[in-house]
Amino acid sequence: MRHFNEIFRIAADRKGGETALEAMLEPPLPATDLARIPDHRWLSTIAKCIFQSGFNWKVIENKWPGFEAAFDGFDVGRCAMMDDAKFDALLTDTRIVRHGTKIASVRDNAAFLLSLRDRGGAGAVLGGWPSADYIGLLDLLKTQGARLGGNTGTYAMRFMRRDGFILSRDVTARLIVEGVIDKPATSKSALRAVQDAFNTWRAQSGRSLTEISRVLAMSV
Repeated sequence: MRHFNEIFRIAADRKGGETALEAMLEPPLPATDLARIPDHRWLSTIAKCIFQSGFNWKVIENKWPGFEAAFDGFDVGRCAMMDDAKFDALLTDTRIVRHGTKIASVRDNAAFLLSLRDRGGAGAVLGGWPSADYIGLLDLLKTQGARLGGNTGTYAMRFMRRDGFILSRDVTARLIVEGVIDKPATSKSALRAVQDAFNTWRAQSGRSLTEISRVLAMSV
């Protein structure tokens, strides 16, 4: 496995130099800022990533004001208590994409976020989770949230500007080249190997997981 500085130089050569590469790297928000983000914004972003999965992202983006209205601003309490009448109304609501299981996931993820309130709320738990155990956060999203496995949960965290990596095709390709994994990471042991590699590069560079992930993607 190369030192992070070597991978950074590879990416810089591909992107027009170190200055150009640095301009492409947006650092994550600090945990203190994430903790102040209200639960309904976490639910909104999570829902958007779920609806975008397997669908045209631009269509979802254009319709998002309608989603916000249809789901009551993603108020966590109201979404968690969605009854059959509300659910049925959403199935025929032309302001949104009428996908039953994804609509149901809003209710389920609202309940999930409500369950975090005795631990400080979504901002404190999701935003404050240690980056050195990012795969632990992904496991929480996958097992206690709804439809947040694969890259859906990681994209939601990225769009919230929470520190983390995305195992995109290019990031996976770099990890394979570096001998960290030999195929896309799906098993717990492979994910642990990925986390260990990111932790090593983090110690070497002093950079966030987000920045490291972007550099890896741009090195391919």
